[in-house]
Order: sequence, then C-alpha cells, then structure tokens
Amino acid sequence: MSSKLSIMIVWICFILLLALGMVMVSSTSVCVEQGDEAYSLLSRQIEFGLLGFAAAVTLSIVDYRIFRKWITWIWLFAVGLLICCFLPGIGHEVNGEYRWVRLGGFQFQPSECAKICMVMTLAHWYAAYKESASTLLKGFIYPGVLFGVPLLLIFVEKDMGTAAALAMAGFGVMYVAGSRSWLILLAIGLGALLLWLQTHSSPNRMIRIEAWKDPALYSLHAGRQQWISILALARGGMTGVGLGDGIEKHGSLPFAHTDFIFAEIGEELGIVGTLSVTILFSVFAFCGIAVALQTTDRFGRLLAVGIVATIFWPAMLNIAVVTSLVPNSGLPLPLISCGGTNLVFTMGAVGILTSIQRHAIPPPETYIIKRRHADGRILP
Repeated sequence: MSSKLSIMIVWICFILLLALGMVMVSSTSVCVEQGDEAYSLLSRQIEFGLLGFAAAVTLSIVDYRIFRKWITWIWLFAVGLLICCFLPGIGHEVNGEYRWVRLGGFQFQPSECAKICMVMTLAHWYAAYKESASTLLKGFIYPGVLFGVPLLLIFVEKDMGTAAALAMAGFGVMYVAGSRSWLILLAIGLGALLLWLQTHSSPNRMIRIEAWKDPALYSLHAGRQQWISILALARGGMTGVGLGDGIEKHGSLPFAHTDFIFAEIGEELGIVGTLSVTILFSVFAFCGIAVALQTTDRFGRLLAVGIVATIFWPAMLNIAVVTSLVPNSGLPLPLISCGGTNLVFTMGAVGILTSIQRHAIPPPETYIIKRRHADGRILP
C-alpha cells in the first residue's frame, strides 16, 4: 500500500468518525439542555470542527520538520500550560480534577496540547541521538525525563485516563526508536505500582474500583455510568433502536454526549454502529503506521507513530470504560465526543500526519544489491 493511498484512507476514516460524532452530539445534546441551549452544544461543536479542520489543512501544508527548530520552546510551553492548571485564578477545577485552564470566557484542556508536544519532543530526541537509542543514559533516562515530567503533571491533575493513554503512546515511541525493552517494561511496572498506590490512597478511586467489579451493586452510586452504559448497549442489540430514539440519554446516563457517547452509539445504532467505530479507528491506526513505515526520515517516522498512538489508545480506553472492561477514568472518544479542545488538537494531529506523508522522503522503490569481494571490494 502506497503512502498516498494510506493517508487517503486515514482521511476517509477521520471524516467518517467526525461526521458520526456530529450526528451523535446532535442526538445526545438535545437531552442535556433544552431549547436554544441544546442547539448551542451542537453549534459549538461544529464551530470547533471548522477550527480543527482549518488547523488540519494548515498543518498538512506546513513542513513538519520546522517544529524541530522550536522543540525546546514547544516542550517548555506544554509544561507551562500544565502547570497553569494549578495556578489560582487560571486553573479550573471540575469534579475534583484540575485539568482545565480558564482565561476570560475561554476554557481548554492543556493535556490535549501537551500530548502532541510530548511525542514531538520524543521523536526529535531519538532522531538526534539515533546511535544512542539503546544506551541507558541517552536512550532511556534523558528521554524518560522529557516524557515523564508532562506525564507526572497530568497524573497529579487526577486525569488518570489521559495519563494512561499518554504513557502507552510514549512508551510505544521509545520502543520503536530502539530503547531497551527491559527498561521500558521496568518503567511500566513502576508506573503501575505508582498507580496502585495512588488508587489505594484515595477512597474515591477505591469506590470506583469496587463499582467496576460489580456495576449492578453500585448502580445507584459510583457504578451508575457503567451500569447504564451496559444497559444501553444491551438495548441496542444488533441494529439499534434508531437514531435519536435512545432513552438512556434522557438523564439516566450522565455525560452521554461526552465520555459515554459510545454507549449511545450502541443503543441507537447497535452492534453495527459500535463495530463500525472500532473498525474505523483500527483502520486509521493501521494506515497511519503504514505512513510511518514509508518514510526514511526518523523524526517523521517516530512522530507519525506517536500521533497514531495518541489517537488510537484513548479511543480504545474509552471503549473499554464504556463496556466495563476497565474502571471509569473519564476519557473522551476522539473525534466523536462533545468537546472542543480534544477535537481541535486531534484534527490538528491528523494534519501533522498528512504533512509527514507529503514532505518526508519516501524509501526507494528498488534496491541495488551489491556483493562484497573477499578482499573488501564492492562488486556490482
């Protein structure tokens, strides 16, 4: 499969997911608020979609390698934004989580920007120190710090879903770059231990774990979202009850238009709808990796892998939460959930992936096989 065909399929999946997202936001937001306010949710999502589309087109035209010139400032900017979440008057707390920044009437989530900046920084580092990728210092510790500081800030914000998805993306880039596998596994183990300690030190998180184990028992309390989402998926069956005819979104399922929109897809469009979403994300990831494999530029290849991972893994984790495979973590479904920050930066990331396909040097179509003589001479 050529890189042009791969990026074309990426855009087809991207547009289909975006269109489905707009339709489902329209279907679910009507029951969030009434009258003009309900319409404003859809209109605002369309506005962010247009902004994201403009960002995607612009970034697809700009040569992605220009970011390497400003990579230090990009990393510092991302870290600075994450720190702003804790500053009085700027950081905004929602449901006990410090993942928002509010400037005037504008509110956004810095972690969505930080995850793109983080994989870009990792890609730059491993492109600059290609020969040292398997060493302890330059192949693991230094890039681990660059990767770990933003990740730790997101973790402290109590945004564990984004932190988990970002960790999977970062470790994926490190593995592809050639970092030692046993060091990555050790870091994953330490991260899992930290997550376990953090979970068991918080009664709120522990009740989420207990609710995940038995959603029916906690269906009126901490397990309500996952229990209702299971009922919605079961009610949808194979083909669903029909677009707009779902009943669980009528106040029964909290955040039906954001974190649990996949449950409404299952209720209204059935297994056909949910399976289509899963396939579209999988095809998107496959073709995105195909783009990465068909470029000789190491920075572009690693950046493409990171971009695909920052979109694919959050999607899979969201689906896992909705289907009660993992505890509730509050993670949106990329391109589909209602929310401006995630939508704009996800679409911008697709634009960067397109730039990699357009500007990176492709591998040669044919290879010249040469033989080496016993005395060291190269023979045709």
